Amino acid sequence: MGSVIAIANQKGGVGKTTTCVNLAASLAATQRKVLLIDLDPQANATMGCGVDKNALEYTVCDVLLDDVPIADVLQTPPEGGFTLLPSNQELTVAEVELIQKPDREFRLRNALVPVVAQYDYILIDCTPALNMLTVNALAATDYVLIPMQCEYFALEGLTALVGTIEKIRDTANPKLEIHGIVRTMFDPRNNLANEVSAQLIAHFGDRVYRTVIPRNVRLAEAPSFGRPVLFHDKYSRGALAYLALAGEVNRRSGAPLPRQPAT
Repeated sequence: MGSVIAIANQKGGVGKTTTCVNLAASLAATQRKVLLIDLDPQANATMGCGVDKNALEYTVCDVLLDDVPIADVLQTPPEGGFTLLPSNQELTVAEVELIQKPDREFRLRNALVPVVAQYDYILIDCTPALNMLTVNALAATDYVLIPMQCEYFALEGLTALVGTIEKIRDTANPKLEIHGIVRTMFDPRNNLANEVSAQLIAHFGDRVYRTVIPRNVRLAEAPSFGRPVLFHDKYSRGALAYLALAGEVNRRSGAPLPRQPAT
């Protein structure tokens, strides 16, 4: 059985989708079988993988609301080596309609049952808000990976997210744990960034990944080309950082053996 990891932060603009797409590609590069679920109505992860969100017959919205099997909705991005459960703006409807559904908190978890054993990792790109979509993600997952910028307000957002995780653990998913916290868009020349980074390590210890994701032009450019940075510039600092993060994730997850043959 693989690991289900929600990439979540209630604060927007922290590199959540960037982390989701590039970690999926980097884990796939280590010969792991990966499914990326875009659970954000903005569908940035879908577009960032090179899939046209406006040309989709089915999306994750159909899975959540109409019980369409996940296997019928999966897409293979042009580059990346992983599988995608795509999203588009129709997912906005799900935020309202899910409230009226039976087992509304567990729609995603139930939908994943037939496919979860087929993957080493299932990564879920969450919305930057605490709504029914995020609750579905946290109820379906084993772990939460938290991307955050080293800024003062990001610390406050992290405190709120940790509180949310504890509530979900108490009510809907007792196995939920924090997999790790990754520092994103990091500039070591910034004194505040270094101070916040030190506070993070002091408070969370080993739960802070050693890998730091730097500010990087290639990393920012890659989504406009519809590809992970590994396929945009594999020697860039951003690509190398996400490969290093994938190595850490593998180690923390017990380094499951690759299911995909090395090429």
